[in-house]
Amino acid sequence: MKYRPFGKTNWLVSEIALGTMPLSGMYNEVSDETAIQTMLYAFEKGINFVDTALMYGEGRSHHQVARALQEWDGDKIYVATKVQPIQWPHPFEDSPPMRARYPDWYLREEIERALIDLKVDCLDLLQLHCWCPAGITELDWLETLFSLQREGKIDQIGVSIRDHRPEDGLELAKLGLVSSQQVVFNLFDQRPSDKLFDIGKETGTAFLARVPFDCGSLTGSWTESTYASFRADSIQHKYFQGWRFDETLKRVQALEKVIAPYYESLAEAAMRYSLSHPAVSAVIPGMVSRQEIDINVAYSDGAAFPDTVIQKLKSHSWPRNFYAPDRTES
Repeated sequence: MKYRPFGKTNWLVSEIALGTMPLSGMYNEVSDETAIQTMLYAFEKGINFVDTALMYGEGRSHHQVARALQEWDGDKIYVATKVQPIQWPHPFEDSPPMRARYPDWYLREEIERALIDLKVDCLDLLQLHCWCPAGITELDWLETLFSLQREGKIDQIGVSIRDHRPEDGLELAKLGLVSSQQVVFNLFDQRPSDKLFDIGKETGTAFLARVPFDCGSLTGSWTESTYASFRADSIQHKYFQGWRFDETLKRVQALEKVIAPYYESLAEAAMRYSLSHPAVSAVIPGMVSRQEIDINVAYSDGAAFPDTVIQKLKSHSWPRNFYAPDRTES
């Protein structure tokens, strides 16, 4: 396992982290025991960074992580969690206000709950699950989090950029107000490498690249019948509903033709692409089995992603917003 600096902190984190949303049962049912054993195996393989959230499995993920940490007797495991806003902005809202989404009383209440659920005295990384660019001037959220830092309840502060809006993090990265930004960065949404990563690198901002497999589409395992196999209440069933699945599959098949001369699978290309930018501290795939961990950890070998392939992939960039029903974004 290769390790990378986490921005301006003194942390060294595994470049492949463990995303816990699938383990919480939001894709398919996973038993708590399976989730805990999967985490422990990930730790044994050198993964030392776990990404969770209060909303994953309605708190279930926190309890799973807590049990895994209690059973682990090895080196430090960094745990990043997230607090969702009181109200999410509309997916098409370009300039939503930040003020009052994370009032002092609410942040304190949610962080206390996270501390109790995770059974820790201090949260390694507290991320706001939704970031609005207005937050660089509407600073009530930051005042509260700074106070919580001084109280020893959180170590580092980060934000999660709304899906397919990497531009929302530009000014925040310039100012260097937070330690990290979590952002979608994969074969379809390549835009963070245009500006955001370079700006953040100058201010020591760490970047966490999420959904490297685009909720499963970039694993290369899809067929025309895959959508019918999604559980009706799952994230994938909702996200790829209607025309979206067929369009995604068509684009996936086009990507497979591009990467075929270079990689054995689309999954390998997807993971290696998300690892390719030096500003990325860690990539966060969701993994629910030892086999998936073994496969992904094997990609942490320091191999460079060919620039010729990066150039060929640019024409396949496809940023879109599947959280809203009436249009796509590009």
